[in-house]
Amino acid sequence: MKESLIKIENLLKKAGFLDKEVAVYLTLLEMGRGVVSEIARRANVNRTTGYVILDSLTGKGLVSVSGKKPKQEYMAESPENLVKYLYSEIESRKAITRQLDGLLPEMTSLYRKGDRPKVYFYEGEEGLKRVYEDTLTATGPIVAYATYEDMHKALPGYFPDYYKRRAKKGIFARGIVPETPLAYERVREDKNEARELALVPADRYTFSPDIEIYDNKIMIASWREKLGIIIESGEIADAMKKIFELAWIAAKGMDRN
Repeated sequence: MKESLIKIENLLKKAGFLDKEVAVYLTLLEMGRGVVSEIARRANVNRTTGYVILDSLTGKGLVSVSGKKPKQEYMAESPENLVKYLYSEIESRKAITRQLDGLLPEMTSLYRKGDRPKVYFYEGEEGLKRVYEDTLTATGPIVAYATYEDMHKALPGYFPDYYKRRAKKGIFARGIVPETPLAYERVREDKNEARELALVPADRYTFSPDIEIYDNKIMIASWREKLGIIIESGEIADAMKKIFELAWIAAKGMDRN
């Protein structure tokens, strides 16, 4: 019986009932009927709280009341009422969900009016992979500053498949990268991997962390700190894209590839 009681308590809490509501309801269910002072004592809640909870349970149809204060007597309704109440809650939530779904455009409009930059942090190797996976949601081209040796060392085996998936999605990328052996390898695959690179002198320019700009986002992958960051802001992304275009002109002038 004790195991069944624990199971009932846990299910009621999962259904949204508060701990004290569960205690009062199960106490009254066991008593059958009683005055608030006795119910509260057995449920280990104070008398005032007992009144509030019993009124709430009465509103849910789980408890009925007779008489007048201070001699009111509360009676537990059949447990079938609990099941009926939960079913009615489900139907009510479904109806509300359908209505809210129809109002999503209006809600989204309100949400965007108060739009502020959003910053997301992801830690460890899985976090770094997660921010790269987000770049594959880009609806336009990606522009980036990166050092391939750092990338491939930090996430061994990840990038060859990533390049293929990005190209398959039709997401074109441009990058400014230092002249390194891996950079030259990637240049040879530019066409297959939907990319154009501008190589700059490695003794003067290395890029750590990797920075990628796409849509209204800036992705930063810090290899030393094993930290991935996504900044979501149309204004900041637009400024970063313009800075990249200026850097691109200079980088192409240095490119000896």
